[in-house]
Amino acid sequence: MSMFICPVCGEKLEISGKSYICTKRHTFDMAKSGYVNLLPTNNSGSVHGDNKLMLRARREFLEKGYYKPLCDAVCSSVAKYCHNGSIILDAGCGEGYYTTAVKAISDQSEIAVDMYGIDISKDAVDMAAKRKSGVNFAAASVFHIPVMTESCDILLTMFAPYCGEEYCRVLKKDGIMIMAIPSENHLWELKSKIYDTPYKNEVKNYQLEGFEFMDSEKIRYTMEIPENSDILSLFSMTPYYYKTGKIEQQRLNELKSLVTQADFELLTYKKTAKD
Repeated sequence: MSMFICPVCGEKLEISGKSYICTKRHTFDMAKSGYVNLLPTNNSGSVHGDNKLMLRARREFLEKGYYKPLCDAVCSSVAKYCHNGSIILDAGCGEGYYTTAVKAISDQSEIAVDMYGIDISKDAVDMAAKRKSGVNFAAASVFHIPVMTESCDILLTMFAPYCGEEYCRVLKKDGIMIMAIPSENHLWELKSKIYDTPYKNEVKNYQLEGFEFMDSEKIRYTMEIPENSDILSLFSMTPYYYKTGKIEQQRLNELKSLVTQADFELLTYKKTAKD
């Protein structure tokens, strides 16, 4: 059984061999790694999302455990709300670090969940699918999620673009959304070493249309990063990567080690009923 829908006609996709096929016979073949490309045809040939270099840097950084406290908190939060038969969607899953961890914890707890991950980067979902975690991965946009309406019990969004309308659509009545965001002091020491006038992250109002705010968990700890390659990997995961000039880049390259704050918030919401 699949929760994916056809990006052409919106009909439900079923798995047949190594392909997803809808009732109108639109067919989408799985890649060798196991993911399926469900981006609209007019966009599927374009370059989207993070490139391979950035994805490899992110994977190496995350696999060294620098963000493990956040990953553990995400797994614990999901565990509060999932049950046998839960459908979980990671919207903007990247290379699958958090997705795979959530699925593994569920498996270890002997809770049978059906887990899906989507990302606009085909390179990202290819890397995620190669983890062979039992998660269903697809290349797709969070603004056009190829998942059935009101099919998901839990939606996870880790620093991904926010699309409230689609998130509300795919969640079941009283479905849960778990959202990770950087809090105001995240990577403050790193920014202070690079920029002349660093600024703290803006934490916006928690209220979101279509959702009831339930809880905020703060995850704060100190990261000790002993080598420049890991500092560069961390920096490539941030929005600052795209707007750093030559002088700031030089300062970054000269950092031999770093001690900086990790400061996250994990927000939990429940989908509210429509009037």
